[in-house]
Amino acid sequence: MDREQTAPSEQRNEQAEKTPQVKKRLSTVKLGTVIRWAVILILFLWITNPGLIPFLPQSARDSVRGTWQRIFGDVGKIADTFVLNWATVFQVIAIILMMILATALLRFIVQHIHAKNPKTRSFLTLINSALSYLTAIIGFFWCLSTLGVNLTAILASVGVLALIIGFGAQSLVEDLVTGVFLVFEDEFNVGDIIEAGGFRGTVESIGIRVTCLRDLGGNVKIINNSDLRNILNRSSQASWAATTVSVAYGTKIDELETKLAEFLPEIQQKYPEIFLEDPKYSGVQELADSGIVLKFGGAVDEKNIYAAPRILNRELLVFFDRVGVQIPFPQVVVHRSEE
Repeated sequence: MDREQTAPSEQRNEQAEKTPQVKKRLSTVKLGTVIRWAVILILFLWITNPGLIPFLPQSARDSVRGTWQRIFGDVGKIADTFVLNWATVFQVIAIILMMILATALLRFIVQHIHAKNPKTRSFLTLINSALSYLTAIIGFFWCLSTLGVNLTAILASVGVLALIIGFGAQSLVEDLVTGVFLVFEDEFNVGDIIEAGGFRGTVESIGIRVTCLRDLGGNVKIINNSDLRNILNRSSQASWAATTVSVAYGTKIDELETKLAEFLPEIQQKYPEIFLEDPKYSGVQELADSGIVLKFGGAVDEKNIYAAPRILNRELLVFFDRVGVQIPFPQVVVHRSEE
């Protein structure tokens, strides 16, 4: 195989490459998770508001409500309580459960949106990553409001808060901004094969803070968005897979080249999922010690950059055997002197 088109990790990843391509996915949220948190929220509301329980008679509801009010206060009017007592504690718990339920439900919806193009998949992974941050922020301020914190004063201090974030969390802000620009500038998308920082892999997700790449061996590289510089997107156009094969010096090159012109299109017809067009014969690469080195190549998708040369080697070997062309191998000639 041509050294220009190989990588040191090829042999290590040879077995892994035969496995099906890793499915591109968002963070998995099952329907059972959404249902479980919904049931917990309903049970909590029933416990703190006995009047909502449908199967209890009115007298039982009044009795349970009176008991709860004597122990914890009027927890049935959580929304009207803005001081730190049992009612506000219950309300904070209810808010947390609702935020968890909302996050699980929104992720479930995003996960089941069938994206038709890579850019949409990238946008969905960004949304999926941002949901946790968004619901956490909303829930946090909601809980503060419930506990009686003056949010007006907090919002009035946004300028000071932004200044603190600018100095203390500069890298985090860079990650957030870069993540958004990566998606909207379309530099690469989920499913593309890229090289970043010496690591070659398939983009699995573009998050609000980090991007995940997976190589052929299944190893996942998590890179901060702000560290993604000098990126080589190998999926932006077709790649060229090349290989070399030696033939014996006694081979009639003119006749062989005529037969190759007829044979090479058969490879593309046999492997249309690998080769985007007919493989090409590039000519005599080298006059080596043991034979004439011929060079071949073909346009392929980047995901097939390692599989294509192996297919070419196999098909050319079968072809040379069929037409009677000898592939030389190194030989050692020993001269024995006569005594």
